[in-house]
Amino acid sequence: MLTIQGLTAIYPDKTKAVDGIDLIVNDGESVALIGENGAGKTSLLLAVVGVIESLSGVVEIDGVRLGKKTAGEIRKKAGLVFQNPDDQLFMPLIYDDIAFGCRNLGMPEDEVKARVADVLDRLNIAHLRGRSPLKLSGGEKRAVAMAAVLAMNPSLLMLDEPTAFLDHRARRSLVETLKKLSQTKIIATHDIAFAAEVCDRAVILKDGKIAVDGASSLLYDEKLMSDYRLEAIAKG
Repeated sequence: MLTIQGLTAIYPDKTKAVDGIDLIVNDGESVALIGENGAGKTSLLLAVVGVIESLSGVVEIDGVRLGKKTAGEIRKKAGLVFQNPDDQLFMPLIYDDIAFGCRNLGMPEDEVKARVADVLDRLNIAHLRGRSPLKLSGGEKRAVAMAAVLAMNPSLLMLDEPTAFLDHRARRSLVETLKKLSQTKIIATHDIAFAAEVCDRAVILKDGKIAVDGASSLLYDEKLMSDYRLEAIAKG
C-alpha cells in the first residue's frame, strides 16, 4: 500500500513540484495520473521515490516511511520506469541492463540469473537478451526498461508516459503486459484511452494538487474533462 499525506515537494530551484497531496493507493490498484503539462504528474512520481526533496508530508510504502535513511529501501519497493527508456538503458547488452539493479544489491549471480530469466519470459522478450539497446525499437526499449524494474520485484510499479512514441502494435503489447502484472500500478499519462483500458481509477492533477479522484469512468465525462482542459473518451 502507498500512503501519501500532505506531501509538498520542491525542485532544486525551489519551484514547487507537488502541493499538499493526500493519496492512498491500495494493493493491486491501477491508478492513472492525468492532467495538463506541468500539472505535477511526473513530479509526484519522483517525490514518491525521494528524487525530489519533500518540504513536508509523509510518503509510506508497505509500512516503510520515506526519509534519508530509508530512501534505498523505498526504491526497492517502488520501481519507476522513466518516460524515455534511454535514461535507464546504458549497458552493452540487454541482459546486463536487466541484471544491473539486482547485481547492485549484491544478489548472488544464480538469483540474478533466475530473476532476469523470469522477467524476460513474463514480458515475452527473451529473444532480446543478447541484443544491444542501440538496436531496439521504441517498444522494445520500453519493455526492457520495464523488465529492469520488475527484476527488482517491487510491490509498486510507476510508469511515466509509457505509451509515448509507441506505434499501435507496441502500444497494444504494453496494454496486455500491464493487465497481466500483479503489482500495484501508478501510471502518469496523456493517453486517456490507454488510461481507461489499463486503470480502474483516475486522479486528475492541476497545479501540483489533486483536483479529482475517482473511478476511471470519469474519463468519459465530457464536461468534467473539459473543465481540466482534457479530452474525454468518446462514448460508443
